[in-house]
Amino acid sequence: MWKYRLGALFILVLGALLGWYLYNSEISGSREFRLGLDLSGGTQLVYRADTSAVEGDLEESLNALRETIERRVNLFGVAEPIVQREKGSSVAGEGEQRLIIELPGVNDANEAIRQIGETPVLEFRMLKDGATGEAASSTDDQFGPAILTGRHISSAELQFGQGTGLANQAVVVIHFDSEGKEIFAKTTREGVGKVFGIFLDGVPISTPVINEPIPDGTAVISGNFTPDEARELVRNLNFGALPVPIELISTETVSGTLGGEAVKDGVLAGLIGFATVALFMLLWYRLPGFLAILALSVYIVLSLALFKLIPVTLTAAGIAAFILSIGMAVDANVLIFARMREELQKGKAMEEAIHDGFARAWLSIRDSNISSIITAIILFWFGTSIIKGFALVFGLGVVISMFTAITVSRTFLLAIGSKGGRIGRFLFGSGIKI
Repeated sequence: MWKYRLGALFILVLGALLGWYLYNSEISGSREFRLGLDLSGGTQLVYRADTSAVEGDLEESLNALRETIERRVNLFGVAEPIVQREKGSSVAGEGEQRLIIELPGVNDANEAIRQIGETPVLEFRMLKDGATGEAASSTDDQFGPAILTGRHISSAELQFGQGTGLANQAVVVIHFDSEGKEIFAKTTREGVGKVFGIFLDGVPISTPVINEPIPDGTAVISGNFTPDEARELVRNLNFGALPVPIELISTETVSGTLGGEAVKDGVLAGLIGFATVALFMLLWYRLPGFLAILALSVYIVLSLALFKLIPVTLTAAGIAAFILSIGMAVDANVLIFARMREELQKGKAMEEAIHDGFARAWLSIRDSNISSIITAIILFWFGTSIIKGFALVFGLGVVISMFTAITVSRTFLLAIGSKGGRIGRFLFGSGIKI
C-alpha cells in the first residue's frame, strides 16, 4: 500500500523535524520550556490596595480585584500565577489590604510589573449638591464616592462621535454588566439635570450633565482623546479594569520550591518509564509493539513542541499530567493490538485484520478519551491556577494521544503489514502465540 507507506514516511520526517526543533531551541535558548514557580522560581510582587473610596461590600471588591489581576496575567490558564490576598499586620495597619502576586519564569521585576500593567481605574461619580464652580473645572473632593467602577464593565469599544461637538472625535463606548446596567439606569433616572463625572485614575476626564435616563447600560466617554489614546483605553478596559487602585510596595525574586533537581528527577523517571513500557510492548506485541513505540515517540515530540508554541507553563503537576497522558496513549495501542490479534485468530488476512481490529477498538478508545476530556474541561473550568495547568496539559495530551493512536499507529501498521504469511502473522501476533 504505497499511500500508507508515503504517509508513514511523512510522519517520520515530521517527527524528526519536531525533534530537531525541540533540541535546537533548548540548546540555543531561543524558546525554552516555561517552568512553574515550583520548578524554576520567578518574581513576587506585593501591591497595596487603596480601599478608602470603596463603597458597599469590601470583600466583593477585593475578590474582584484578585480575579481581575489573575485573569490579566493568566488569560489562557497556562501561566499558573499565584495571586492571593493578605491583610496587613497591626504594624502596617489592620485595615491595609495587600495583593501578593507570584509569576513563574519571570526574573525581571520590570517585566513582571509590565505584565500586571497600568490598567486605569475608572469611576463614575455624582457632583455633590451645593458644589461651587463649573462642572468641567470641579475638583475631586467636589464629587461624591464612586457609584460605578471598572468592575461593572462588560466591554468597551472605540467609536467616532457623530453628535454635536463630537464629529469625528474618538470616543469610548462602555457597556455595563447586568449589575452595572441596573445601577446606571437608576442613577441617570434619578439624576436628570445633574453632573455625572467620569474619572480615570482619579482625574475627571468628562463631566457630562444627565439630560435623560439611559436604561440600556451604555455610557460614552469623550475626553478629547486621540484615536491612539482611545484605542489604548479600550484595550485596557477590556483587558480588565481594576475595581480599586493598587500601589506596588515591594518586588522580590523567588527561587523554585522544588528546584532544578526535581526537573532532572522528573525527566529521568519519565525516561525510565518510557523505556520500561517500550520494552514490554516490544517483547509482548512484537512488530506492532515496535510501531507503537514509534507512534508514541511522535506523540511525545508533538506534545512537547505544542507546549513550547502555546506556551504551557510546566509545573510538577503538569509533568505528572503529561506522563499520565502517555499511559493513555499506550492503553489505546493495547486495545488496538488485542482486537487485531482476535481477528487474526479468526483466520482473516493481515490487512483485513488490521482494519477490523481498529474498527472494533475505536468505540472503546473514543468513549474513554471523551470521558477524560470531559474531566479535563471540568477541572480547567472550576479549578484554581495550578489545577488549570494540570487540566490543560492532561486535556491536550489526551487529544494528541487519541490522534496518534488512530492515525499514526494505523498508518504504520498498514504500511508494513499489508502482506501476511507465516512470518508476518508471527510478527503481528502477541504474547507467546497468536
